[in-house]
Amino acid sequence: MAGVKHRLDLFGILVLSFAAANTGGITRDLLIGSVPPGAVSDWHYLGVSVLAGLATFFFPARIRREQGAVQLFDAAGLALFAVTGAAKALAHGLNPVMATLLGMLTGIGGGMARDVLLAQVPTVLRADLYAVAALAGAAVVVTASVLELPATPATVVGACLCFGLRMLAIKHGWQLPVAAAPADPPSGQDGPGT
Repeated sequence: MAGVKHRLDLFGILVLSFAAANTGGITRDLLIGSVPPGAVSDWHYLGVSVLAGLATFFFPARIRREQGAVQLFDAAGLALFAVTGAAKALAHGLNPVMATLLGMLTGIGGGMARDVLLAQVPTVLRADLYAVAALAGAAVVVTASVLELPATPATVVGACLCFGLRMLAIKHGWQLPVAAAPADPPSGQDGPGT
């Protein structure tokens, strides 16, 4: 919807759709040396992105009406990408801290790329517990690996935690504290160093 809001043409919306869906995973794969990245070597990633972009371009009013469902699917995608991203990072031998961060990056990277392409501050840096939810889900997967617990239940728990945190944050408007802007100097006075 961001592409429609910014009045992009069809090509622009398709580019934005691909970037939003795949940049996090591509970035993770490049960082861990899994080349070519899955989103480049498997045509299904492009196909799903194109279908999503076409739906957004041709049916924006309907998608806008279904905002609740869009948020639900977005939270589910965030959870899925965060836990699978952490698992893939672990499988490639990354240490627990970096695997957790790459899990989070897998979940949020596409949204960040979308916002940067639209010349906006990334939503994940200022929205209701988006990146934090991804970080929590990835941390569950990594912690379970460190403790040598079964991977499948840990992945399910991590995904549910991420999804639940994101949906609760949307419902209740939960946010991390925001930095306070400094007060303007009184008129007639310049700031420090002048």
